[in-house]
Amino acid sequence: MKLPVHLNALRAFEASARHQSFAGAAAELNVTPAAVGQLVRTLEAWLGTPLFHRSSSGRQRLIVSDSAQRALPDIRAGFDRLSLGLDLLKAQTASGVLTVTVSPAFASKWLLPRIDRFQAQYPDTDVRLDTSLKPIDFITHGIDIGVRYGTGHWPGLTAEKLLDEDLFPVASPRLLERHGSIATLLANESLLHDLSMDGHADFPGWEGWLQHAGWSGLLVRRGLQINNSAAVLQAAMDGHGIALARSVMVKDDLATGALVRLSPDLTLPSPLAYYVVYRPDCATQPKLTRFRDWLLQEAA
Repeated sequence: MKLPVHLNALRAFEASARHQSFAGAAAELNVTPAAVGQLVRTLEAWLGTPLFHRSSSGRQRLIVSDSAQRALPDIRAGFDRLSLGLDLLKAQTASGVLTVTVSPAFASKWLLPRIDRFQAQYPDTDVRLDTSLKPIDFITHGIDIGVRYGTGHWPGLTAEKLLDEDLFPVASPRLLERHGSIATLLANESLLHDLSMDGHADFPGWEGWLQHAGWSGLLVRRGLQINNSAAVLQAAMDGHGIALARSVMVKDDLATGALVRLSPDLTLPSPLAYYVVYRPDCATQPKLTRFRDWLLQEAA
């Protein structure tokens, strides 16, 4: 079967069936209705069977024949597979640009302080960061790989665990020096609330941590509410209150002494984690595998 010769005719037939007219198909395919009609007639001649009937109502529209209607799902699935194959081919042969999606906070607190090591190891790969709080469609936005925070399940994506994390309160050294103890701090200072975690139903938040610590009766005082985890930590550094830190985000700030941990012996494991995510059909792309392996090595 010389199917490739009739690919344009198949496209014309499928579009005409969706629009129920040659004119609608012509507008989509950027050709004339006469050209669409000719392509469909060529396909009908090759198949030896009509694909459409004209409606008998006043409105002129195409009615797909019974045999053609049965074939349409397979034809559409075939076009979907062709598009996917072309996307993969384009990605495999694209330039050395790697598009990575991460949250703004993960970018500033974990990835950017380390990215120089990747660039030194792979100077021919240019990293393009797409920072967003919301999950975005990898195909639509041209994303190669990303890091997401959650339970590890995102439709259409392979997820490999990158980092677990713990939760604990932190404050500036000056604030701790002023009050002397975590109990006094909690009684007198505002709690900083991370609104970016509101979309994660499993995240314990301040109420979960206080209950875990045995202070569930403590009033959760109103304070600053911020929709960026990095900004929450910055507010704590500036002495505006106590932050419920996530160990992955706060590691470097603890190391430099910009923040101090208020409960060294009390940790609440987070039910959520960081995952490296990518489309399974892109798993063998060299630039993707290099970055994925580098992320896993950095986390280890």
